[in-house]
Amino acid sequence: MAPDRRKMIVEAATKSFSLFGYKATTMDQVAKLANVGKGTIYTFFKNKEELFEEIISTLVKEMIAEAEAVIQPDLPFTEKVHRALYRLLEFRSQHQLMIKLVQEESEMGTIAVSEMLQHVENEIITYIKRKIEVAIAKGSIPATNIELTSFLLLKMYIALVSDWERHHEPLSSEQIAEVIKVFFLKGLTI
Repeated sequence: MAPDRRKMIVEAATKSFSLFGYKATTMDQVAKLANVGKGTIYTFFKNKEELFEEIISTLVKEMIAEAEAVIQPDLPFTEKVHRALYRLLEFRSQHQLMIKLVQEESEMGTIAVSEMLQHVENEIITYIKRKIEVAIAKGSIPATNIELTSFLLLKMYIALVSDWERHHEPLSSEQIAEVIKVFFLKGLTI
């Protein structure tokens, strides 16, 4: 059976981006890691940017699958949101590629990385929006500015999970859920 060269290239590029970051990854490195000629990469991808986009697209799908896996249909909306967001941020903080990209953006300000991280955030917000739309349709929460609510939920979670821990004792999942319920979601529930 012939090896799936495209898959080998994507895996090699993911490894390179995870180890060295976007800026330091070259197509030569990817070719060596994938054990293919550099020209083979270009039969599948026009350039490094397109290869990077493919990897990030797959990463976003994995993140959404992780969030969906922790949601139970019989839970109240507030608990579903909490579980999904907590899992998304947990995934983001544990995935080697995401860690490296956040580090590269912070230290080097690489534009392509900043754009991709913004894309990931936009996809998460879109995911949250869909959950809020379903909750509104079911009558679980009142109609609201879905875009703004999704954005604020994500930013609040990031603040509680990441920013808070810089100067305070980390909050448990239960503590974060309670803070979100008290300061944010109570206003949404009927």
